[in-house]
Amino acid sequence: MSGGIARGRLAEERKAWRRNHPHGFVAKPETLPDGSVNLMIWHCTIPGKQGTDWEGGFFPLTIYFSEDYPSKPPKCRFPQGFFHPNVYPSGTVCLSILNEDSGWRPAITVKQILVGIQDLLDQPNPADPAQTDGYHLFIQVVLLPRILGVT
Repeated sequence: MSGGIARGRLAEERKAWRRNHPHGFVAKPETLPDGSVNLMIWHCTIPGKQGTDWEGGFFPLTIYFSEDYPSKPPKCRFPQGFFHPNVYPSGTVCLSILNEDSGWRPAITVKQILVGIQDLLDQPNPADPAQTDGYHLFIQVVLLPRILGVT
C-alpha cells in the first residue's frame, strides 16, 4: 500500500516540477531501457549558485526514494568522491532535512531538497561533517580566517 502512496506522490511531484522549477536545475525520473519511467530514482543536476565558488558548475545528483516515501526521506547522492564537508565519501549528502530522525517532514518537496542541497554547497555545516578531509580544509581555509578576522 505505501508503495502506491510513494509513487502517487512522486507522480504529483513530477507534474509540479515540470510546471515550475528553479532555473538551471534538472530533476527527472530514471528512464528504463524499455522506455518506461522509474519514479523511485531521479537523476538531477544542481547548478552552482551565482556569486559563489560553485557558480558556473553543474553538479549531478541522484535521488533514491523508498517505498516508504514520503514518510521517510530519500537518499541523495553525488558521484562517489564528491569533495565537500557534508558529503560522505560514498557521495551521500548529509543534510538536516534529509535526516529521518530530525529535520525530515513529509511535506518537503523535491524542489526544496534540491535548493537545500544547492545552499549546502556554499554554506557547509561544520557541526555535522561527513568527510574528514573536506571538513578540515573548510575549517582551515574558511572558518579559521573568519574567526581570526583575516580575509
